[in-house]
Amino acid sequence: MSGTAARILLLPGWLDSGPAHWQSSWEAAFGDRRVVQDDWQWPRRGDWMARLEEELLASEQPAVLVAHSLGCQLVAAWASHSRQLHRVKAALLVAPPDVERDDTPPQLHNWRPMPRQRLPFPALAVVSQDDPFCSPGRAAGLAADWGAELVSIGARGHINGDSGLGDWPEGRALLQALVER
Repeated sequence: MSGTAARILLLPGWLDSGPAHWQSSWEAAFGDRRVVQDDWQWPRRGDWMARLEEELLASEQPAVLVAHSLGCQLVAAWASHSRQLHRVKAALLVAPPDVERDDTPPQLHNWRPMPRQRLPFPALAVVSQDDPFCSPGRAAGLAADWGAELVSIGARGHINGDSGLGDWPEGRALLQALVER
């Protein structure tokens, strides 16, 4: 990414990001690095936080976190506990889920309660008006609590491979603008 010495770390959500997902496109097109978790089926918050910490400690180069879905909850949870916050330059948080909903799958119950502390780095939350995993009001509340600027991209579902975004150049432009701030 021009104008930054930061590396881009992709943080997929529950079940990973498949081949039609914009995160997979960005990984292939731009060389962004996917943080691979040991268990995509039954994600344990502490394990995912430790894996992110390992990835951040593996380089002195600052990182920009690009999170989708449960990856957004990972950023918030990690930031509420880590002493390595200086290693993150900014975070793009796309389609944060509400894991406190009654219909949350049992595999995600250990992600409760959702961390709501203000993030110590610039953040941009990108949300959809018809996300099946988080209402617009709840998404706005999470963004406000995290101190993230909120951008709604209309009715685009969960902003994933099923949303018809392709390589999602609009998202890449949002990332570029966030990094250049």
